[in-house]
Amino acid sequence: MEDEKKPGDTKKIIIGAVILIVLLAVFAVIYAVFGPKATQGSKEYILKVVDDNGETTEYTGHTDAEYLRGALEELEKTEDLTIEGEESDYGLFINTVNGVTADYSKDKAYWALYVNDEYGNYGVDSQPVTDGDTYSLVYKVVK
Repeated sequence: MEDEKKPGDTKKIIIGAVILIVLLAVFAVIYAVFGPKATQGSKEYILKVVDDNGETTEYTGHTDAEYLRGALEELEKTEDLTIEGEESDYGLFINTVNGVTADYSKDKAYWALYVNDEYGNYGVDSQPVTDGDTYSLVYKVVK
């Protein structure tokens, strides 16, 4: 005996799909209204700059930026921090911080990025900013 579709089966499927879509839309609106919100300066971090003389300058920043570059750009607007560099395939390559230039081709110097006192695995464009972390830009010379 063949399965015969009853005339109301298709109608029930359509009604069920519409109800599901409406419920999903309601949950999305509820989440958008009552879900977590980013607040200005929701992440606090510390930036330490260690120059070629070993002198450390410390900054405290507050940001909503997802990556360190955005946080540093915000910090430049409010503090006496200056960062210059060149764009590369991997993002910003920092060569000058607070007027001190590291030139690898001249004296094998570079600006190293540390996260919580550990050598950074990412550049400033891809390093996530996490609340409470300490980032350091340290002038280094390869020996």
